[in-house]
Amino acid sequence: MFGMNPKELEKAMKKLGIKQETIEASEVIIKTKDKELIIRNPQISKVNAMGQESLQISGKIEEKATISEEDIKTIMEQAKVDYNRAKQSLMLNNGDLAKTILDLQEN
Repeated sequence: MFGMNPKELEKAMKKLGIKQETIEASEVIIKTKDKELIIRNPQISKVNAMGQESLQISGKIEEKATISEEDIKTIMEQAKVDYNRAKQSLMLNNGDLAKTILDLQEN
């Protein structure tokens, strides 16, 4: 199908029962258990092939660690610091508990 002009490709997809729709968005955030994936200025295509819907997303991807309240409490206890300092240090260390505790204990 590569090398086809866009109109021919659209006709071929229609014959196969595939519908494609562009979705406008400024960012997409995917949250997992331990991190967030942030896609800035995404290009999003919603594809429906024989009743099965899927999304294709491309763009600049940033990863950001998810900071839980439990992690902050652990840092507070282990490094003997207040909530704000624990949270800020944990964010600076991208959610790495061990590195955060060591950094805070050194200072």
